[in-house]
Amino acid sequence: MQRIQITLWTLFICAGAMAQHIDTKRIYPDSTNYSNVYVKKIADDSLQSTYIIWIKDSVKPHYHAYHTELVKILSGKGRMTLDGKTIIVHRNDVILIPKGSVHGVTNLKRRPLKVMSVQSPKFNGERIWIEPSQ
Repeated sequence: MQRIQITLWTLFICAGAMAQHIDTKRIYPDSTNYSNVYVKKIADDSLQSTYIIWIKDSVKPHYHAYHTELVKILSGKGRMTLDGKTIIVHRNDVILIPKGSVHGVTNLKRRPLKVMSVQSPKFNGERIWIEPSQ
């Protein structure tokens, strides 16, 4: 009886964590009237948070003390800084940003840079901004 209960409980938990296909080409901001950055949450649970982010100008250098971020460039071109190194990122590039790594990005096109950001564990709103050195 205990095995049946454990099996049913496991199936119940797994049913709540169903896989999903995310068609990023059909996801748009709710408004184009945003000043610089627009963030749309796609999914989250205790292990991750996934967002689509549109960047008109830039995201200032910052780091995350508690989570790792994986960014996929969905469209556009940008100049990204990652721990003091500068790289040019294009559509389909994937960037792994370990926790504690200082990063930022500047859009290099007229249209917003569109990225998918997966943060693990779940994003808690923590972002530590780096002030420019004087």
